[in-house]
Amino acid sequence: MSGQLYTPICDMLGIEYPIFLAGMNSGGAGQSKSPTPVKLVAEITNAGGLGVLGDSFLTLEDLDQGIRELKSLVGDRPFGVDFMLPAKLENVGSRSNLEIHDDIKKEYPDHVKFIERMIEELELTKVNVPESSPMTYEHILKKIDVVMDNDVPIFAAALGDPALVSEKAHDRGMILMGMAGAPRHAERQMAAGTDIVVAQGTEAGGHTGSISTMVLVPQVVDVFSPKPVLAAGGIGTGAQVAAALALGAQGAWIGTAFLVAEEGNSPEVQKDQILGARSEQFSISTSQSGKQQRAYHNIVREAWANSGLKTLPMPLQGVLNEPLNEAIKAAQRDDLAQIPSGQIGGMLTERRPAREIFFDLVNEAEETIDSMKSYLK
Repeated sequence: MSGQLYTPICDMLGIEYPIFLAGMNSGGAGQSKSPTPVKLVAEITNAGGLGVLGDSFLTLEDLDQGIRELKSLVGDRPFGVDFMLPAKLENVGSRSNLEIHDDIKKEYPDHVKFIERMIEELELTKVNVPESSPMTYEHILKKIDVVMDNDVPIFAAALGDPALVSEKAHDRGMILMGMAGAPRHAERQMAAGTDIVVAQGTEAGGHTGSISTMVLVPQVVDVFSPKPVLAAGGIGTGAQVAAALALGAQGAWIGTAFLVAEEGNSPEVQKDQILGARSEQFSISTSQSGKQQRAYHNIVREAWANSGLKTLPMPLQGVLNEPLNEAIKAAQRDDLAQIPSGQIGGMLTERRPAREIFFDLVNEAEETIDSMKSYLK
């Protein structure tokens, strides 16, 4: 082999390899914390890549504690924190989930009846809706303060763009990352002052667009140049990392391939679903959050697909789902939770340590790039 896997973004961030752990968020019921636990993020960061902590923490205190724990494990190595900054978010004021759910009962009775019917058909026990507050701009601003107070090196907006935090972050020397599912999203990221953009193809798990990675990445590179672009969606092998670099990306943002790592805290039944599925079994739906999201197509997603109901805007759809999610959690039916995961799941077959997955990606990418030279006459 003629050299180590390297792109300019390695120097920009102070990392050894251009492999990024996506800041994956919880699939809902059965999980109180992100499936990118601190230990998994630390493994990727300490291996020489960049780990990103996906924030599905219940409280601001949990977020603060998670960041502090991560810092203690990675020392001076860079890492990121990732959460949503939605461009559009239904105004729910300061009302709790319980208060909003009461309003949903009046305005969308058919939706509420559907959820109640699902609980009954799945033989779950109805539980009370938690009184906690849903996602609001006020809460997002408080989360941003936690990130700033902890001097997090890199912040990634999982949805929307970082314009809300751009000036404050750059004043502190923080690097901002954003997601783009279409070229126009990259234009918005450029205008927001984003430093790195992730071109995420529709194959990806979680909130995703409708353009495939192969088509999307070179278009985003054209729009976002000379700033660096990462590729995401359908990447789980070193050959696919090499393909991403060939399209103009400077690195790979990888989620699902690490979701099934031994260090991942997703329930074993969910890992089994991903490892046993075909690529076409990871479907797109707005049924979980109100925005387009790819996940393993279980019976809950199938029921929504056949319901004929139009999903509600974020965060109302999440509040609507609370009774079902809480019933699933109480019954410990993790198989019914909608965990964001991508089509690369159809190529995954076993649980492995995160570090082993990481270096297989690196080594195979290096071998692929080296072997491609034989195609030149």
